[in-house]
Amino acid sequence: MAKYDVVIIGSGPGGYVAAIRAGQWGLKVAVVEKDPFLGGTCLHIGCIPTKVFLHHADIYDYFKRAEEFGFEVKDVKINWQAILARKDRIVKKHSLGIASLFKKNKVESITGWGKIAGPGRVSVEKDGKTTELETNNIILATGSDARTLPGVEIDGKTVLTNREILLLPDIPKSLVVVGAGAVGVEFASIFRTFGTEVTILEALPRIVPLEDDDISPELEKAFKKKGMRIETEAKVESVKKDATGATVAFKDKAGKPQTISAEKVLIAVGRRPLTENIGLEKTKAKVERGFVHTNAYLETAEPHLYAIGDIVVGLPQLAHAASMEGIIAVGRMAGKDVQPFDRKRCPNCTYCEPQIGSIGLTEKQAREAGYEVKTGKFPFIGNSKATILGMHEGFIKVVAEAKYGEILGVHAIGPLATEIIGEPVAALGLEATLDDMASTIHAHPTVWEAMGDAFNAVRGIAINY
Repeated sequence: MAKYDVVIIGSGPGGYVAAIRAGQWGLKVAVVEKDPFLGGTCLHIGCIPTKVFLHHADIYDYFKRAEEFGFEVKDVKINWQAILARKDRIVKKHSLGIASLFKKNKVESITGWGKIAGPGRVSVEKDGKTTELETNNIILATGSDARTLPGVEIDGKTVLTNREILLLPDIPKSLVVVGAGAVGVEFASIFRTFGTEVTILEALPRIVPLEDDDISPELEKAFKKKGMRIETEAKVESVKKDATGATVAFKDKAGKPQTISAEKVLIAVGRRPLTENIGLEKTKAKVERGFVHTNAYLETAEPHLYAIGDIVVGLPQLAHAASMEGIIAVGRMAGKDVQPFDRKRCPNCTYCEPQIGSIGLTEKQAREAGYEVKTGKFPFIGNSKATILGMHEGFIKVVAEAKYGEILGVHAIGPLATEIIGEPVAALGLEATLDDMASTIHAHPTVWEAMGDAFNAVRGIAINY
């Protein structure tokens, strides 16, 4: 048997980042990946292809507003096949990039189904043959897959998940999106911009329900302005295919039965952990509804067994969270001084239009935690770069502790929100106060400088509004 310092099962943003860091620290590392390509769900059917679509939608939106910006553009047509081809090229480029980084950092890549064979052993099944690897440590980075609703059959042609919708040969004329979390609103934003009639059905009282209470109505207002229909507190009862697409039956917030028909239906109701048949039953690791329990250093109850990414109980199912968890896990096993994973320091980013970026506690969470809270809000209508971009919707909201000005959370919806959230991520990590951030010089003219006004808004002294 080959002997390794660490074997990682899964090559997504958790697994491949952990592997590279392990290689950088001189560990002998192997990554076992069931697919013939590296990068996992994020690169191939998640973050990256979705953001390609969103970027093309943004470009198309500017074409539609060309006159506003002083251009005469006629007969702009969408070449959907060219967009699909560019998406595939980008994905392939970065998958090959991971392979190159593995080679650079002496990471061995092994294709096959990896599972725990016992303490310090990983078996790899491929083409009916099984090989075994010996290792000092194991990291499980097996990721997640789309959930569905009871009784709803995903056929991949009419009723879709995030996987199949990326492969549609044509832009659908109509689309029902079931679920208004990040996946749902991103695809709703994409296809509405490309001309699809979009309806969103969300079971909870508001869309993007994990965000601050003030974010949801702002996004709903923007979506309705684009012509989307949004039904909250909608309980989906069935999805039935027919000759022209599918019909979704649901009860609205008043309990009244409703139906809506569309060419395609996207089921976007969350993710389930992929932990079946990976050998967890051979370990002491605690598993709950398929999710693995770990401590803040990603260690399970089984010695030398770590779990990272979407399969971990209570941690955000986000690519960048998985990457940091992988770095922490490798650092822990290598004896490095690493900080434990802190969920309150992990940003959330939703790439619909308008974008959403957030970090830390919402106002409601801060009050429930017992803080004396003070908030400030700065609208992008007061930001000159937003005016230049023609993107005035949204605001930045800062949640702070009233007495000392500790920053507890920052929530943005509007232009480049997923980019400018980087400053408050650093601010919370360094335990910065309002005074620290108010004295930070923000370059002008930038969308980012709206952050300076937002921090000052908590004390009622924003300059530009």
